[in-house]
Amino acid sequence: MYGEKRNEPHGDPIHELVLTILSQNTSDGNRDRAYRGLREAFGSWAAVRDAPVEALIDSIRSGGLANIKGPRIQAVLARLGEPIDLEWLRSRPRQEAIEQLTSLPGVGRKTAACVMIFAFDRPEIPVDTHVHRVGGRLGLFRPSAAFEEAHDEMLAITDRADAYELHMNLIEHGRGPCRPRPRCGECGLRRMCVAYRAGLVEPVT
Repeated sequence: MYGEKRNEPHGDPIHELVLTILSQNTSDGNRDRAYRGLREAFGSWAAVRDAPVEALIDSIRSGGLANIKGPRIQAVLARLGEPIDLEWLRSRPRQEAIEQLTSLPGVGRKTAACVMIFAFDRPEIPVDTHVHRVGGRLGLFRPSAAFEEAHDEMLAITDRADAYELHMNLIEHGRGPCRPRPRCGECGLRRMCVAYRAGLVEPVT
């Protein structure tokens, strides 16, 4: 339905960590504008960490919730020590890497998973609102599953080589026909959709 996708990991875990924090509760466009504003205002991650918090907040205001995200980014960068580096995640055992990331202020499983897969191509399926909605409707995990449970279930059922492609396709499906009010008449997965077959969704007519 959505074509073949291949991951091109960029190898910069700090970039991915900050970008994902900025993505919380906003659109991709707002996230990207906020990230550009941050990088234009500060020349290094150390400068971001040490900046007056109001200056950081001003630089990312276009992303929304800047008063929360600014201090959170500074707290994360401060926790990483000197030099600010996450390259060591590349070779650490998966569980250890996830635990280290989720121990950072405001970093949950989705953010940790984004760092692992987009920076290093380490198999993860970040569960955002789209993946959670589509996966629950398709029966990949319980519709009422907590995000933590959904992460575990998705990893358990997904071949490592397919993790990136499945993640991206679930998001595309969630942004397309499988919206909160789904367009089931347009959906190529309708016949295998647990929620549709059980009459548990109210499609747009």
